[in-house]
Amino acid sequence: MESGKSFIFIVDVMGKKNKKNQVSSNERTVSENRKARHEYHILDSLECGIVLVGSEVKSLRAGTVALAEAYGRVRNGEVWLVGCDIPEYVEANQFNHKPKRDRKLLMHRREIERFAKRAYEKGLTLVPLRMYFKEGKAKVLMGLCKGKQEFDKRDAKKKAETSKALRLSMMRRR
Repeated sequence: MESGKSFIFIVDVMGKKNKKNQVSSNERTVSENRKARHEYHILDSLECGIVLVGSEVKSLRAGTVALAEAYGRVRNGEVWLVGCDIPEYVEANQFNHKPKRDRKLLMHRREIERFAKRAYEKGLTLVPLRMYFKEGKAKVLMGLCKGKQEFDKRDAKKKAETSKALRLSMMRRR
């Protein structure tokens, strides 16, 4: 090394990201309930496990599930996913499942008390927002939601249109 030269080491330090918006690399989304974001105000969300049989897992891995009409219900201190349609897996034959059966959600007792009881007391709804695989296990992101009124939906649509128009005009100026 010559005596008049110095070396500069550039270190790239990445700041912490908001965990709420960050999707892990070991997660694979199967289905997202976009209708819920239009129909409800989402107040809180919680990741839950789900009890499935083998043919349901195979069908989920194929990417076939309908969350639009599903909701959560508390029965006997347990939370159940009602109305979720997981179609039959074609290759399962006699070992197939019922497509619209109720499925148990796996939550800790304190989470059930805090999350689901709050929905029952305040008249809120438990809605599945997203179904995905995380480290090989099926998970459901449940949201504690309050229904939107018609004027709320129009207001949200109007805001989205104005922001889109603003973005387009900014892009044209460049």
